Amino acid sequence: MSFAPLTARAFSLEGKFANWPARFAVLAALTLPVAACGSSFDSLDSLSSFNPMNLFGGEKYSPKVEPDTAPELLYDEGLADINKKDYDKATDKFKALEKQYEYSQWERKALLMETFSQYQNGNFDDAIGTAQRYIGRYSTAPDLDYVYYLEAMSYYNQIPDVSRDQDRAQKASVVFGQIVDKFPKSQYADDARYKLQVTRDQLAGQEMMVGRFYLNRHEYTAAINRFRDVLAKYQTTRHAQEALERLTEAYLALGITNEAQTAAAVLGHNFPDSPWYKDAYALLQGGGLKPHEDPTSWISKAFHLS
Repeated sequence: MSFAPLTARAFSLEGKFANWPARFAVLAALTLPVAACGSSFDSLDSLSSFNPMNLFGGEKYSPKVEPDTAPELLYDEGLADINKKDYDKATDKFKALEKQYEYSQWERKALLMETFSQYQNGNFDDAIGTAQRYIGRYSTAPDLDYVYYLEAMSYYNQIPDVSRDQDRAQKASVVFGQIVDKFPKSQYADDARYKLQVTRDQLAGQEMMVGRFYLNRHEYTAAINRFRDVLAKYQTTRHAQEALERLTEAYLALGITNEAQTAAAVLGHNFPDSPWYKDAYALLQGGGLKPHEDPTSWISKAFHLS
């Protein structure tokens, strides 16, 4: 029995949680105070007191950089761009707000909405970087769970098919795990748990693919190491059943019958209705053997069987 590998199509945002980022932006827009009008620059009348011939006498000239735009206005403009789905312009507005009002609540809000805009625009690597800046600076902020979620989803949406490098799947798995651990009551926790399982299944799938490759080449020790990793790291994924059956194959090929019998016994104990157990049982029966668990085996210990 085989399973079709997961593809990038499996990682779309369609479904129960798909509209959270958009809902967040709408909520922000609804709760935002109307931006104040007017200029923050000093009156031009003050220039009359400046004497270019007496630079070092009288009142000292104190140069300072004034913000180009009031923070409320920049923030409002950024939200307006988001509502128009012009995420490039929105990102620029929030970047300007971040730079002009460093180490303030405006910077915090700007980083949050900058992350959101980059994510919505499909600029996932940029969103990851901005999210990490937010997390580094505002570790107790009320929106921290949402920023973690945007970072995790930015990795998640870049997961390739199982035949390619799974670095993004690994990183997504780590951040989803952090959400579950740090924010168990967050509104994003349930989706994080589900996607954590999906990413772990993807990682296990690649290990299985490599293990099958070695098994087909009769490189049994290398194959066993891959299947062992699946049981050690990804025991709760759907690939655990196949890993046990493949271990039965590999150990039988090496003549290590006690481990082959243990793999089949553990498979039957945990997944008695699995077609993989039927295959493992048939393999042993063909050699005049039956499933039998050796409690000292690493396979038995991995599943905590008595």
